Amino acid sequence: MAINLNSHLFAGNPLRSKTPKLHDPLSLSSSFESLKSHLHQNPETHPPNSPFFKVLLFKKGRPLVSSFIEEEDGVAPSWHLGWIDLADCKTILGKHGVQLTESSLVYLGSRAEEHVVYWAMDVVENGELVTELSNRKQLCFVELRTLMMATDWTDSWVMGDLAIAGHVVIMLVIDRENNRVLLGRQSRFLPRMWSCLAGFIEPGESLEEAVRREAYEETGIEVGEVVYHSSQPWPVGPNSLPCQLMVGFFACAKSLEINVDKEELEDARWHSREDVRKALRFAEYKKAQRLAAAKVDQMIKGVKERRSSSAGYLAKSGELAPMFVPGPFAIAHHLISAWANQDPPTG
Repeated sequence: MAINLNSHLFAGNPLRSKTPKLHDPLSLSSSFESLKSHLHQNPETHPPNSPFFKVLLFKKGRPLVSSFIEEEDGVAPSWHLGWIDLADCKTILGKHGVQLTESSLVYLGSRAEEHVVYWAMDVVENGELVTELSNRKQLCFVELRTLMMATDWTDSWVMGDLAIAGHVVIMLVIDRENNRVLLGRQSRFLPRMWSCLAGFIEPGESLEEAVRREAYEETGIEVGEVVYHSSQPWPVGPNSLPCQLMVGFFACAKSLEINVDKEELEDARWHSREDVRKALRFAEYKKAQRLAAAKVDQMIKGVKERRSSSAGYLAKSGELAPMFVPGPFAIAHHLISAWANQDPPTG
């Protein structure tokens, strides 16, 4: 059986939360003490070799980002996280009555090569603060799902930005006898979009059990053999769980009659290998990514009008694709394309 050695997108978090020795300036305890002295403006107590501090503000789970256009590219805007130096952050928040304290900051990690420690802070809704950030820094709070769509997955710098940090199983259910797969639709999906089934792991449940349970609960399909494919950090979810680990599987169907749970899915259908291959050929994922990047750029510039990202999946002929699946930023894409282009491992 072949082993997948490639990492999916959003993996490879550049902020390494290793455990340095206690006296290391980048250790959690040392950096926290240094942070307190900086916040209380007491230079005499600053530890030697004190690291630099940068803060990323969040509002309702949306990180602060900025947009830019590479001079040599000039085709589509890109984005990066809106890290703010600690002193600037303290000044900006203080002007709007928000006090920056050590208890309001969450440790994210550090970069030893840059001698920087990164922190996060959730800010309450404050219209004046948002205006100040927009005018002074050209920044904007953008939801993670939009950023994922807008991310150029060939840009390692921007991908590293998005890798900031429940477990979810995601599975491609396969009907081997009839050479087809089961794909589902949620009501929030774009028109004609289909994807793999997925669901949260319950306490006391194995991964294989979660795959079988979720497939049966959502579609009434019984699953037998479950084969691991790969995993992916997924930086989208409720505010209480902003980053999840998605564990991907191939799952072999034991029954074929679909009975959709309408509270979970809008629809679920079997799709042939040829239809799936056609969907992969039809969709122009790069175009969709650039349209989403332009949307982020407009939001940061204060443009209120929103353009539907469904326009990004136009066929080369100019007609709408009859069906498409998530783009290469999603593990679902790689599960589906792996099956469509070659037989999955048999265990």
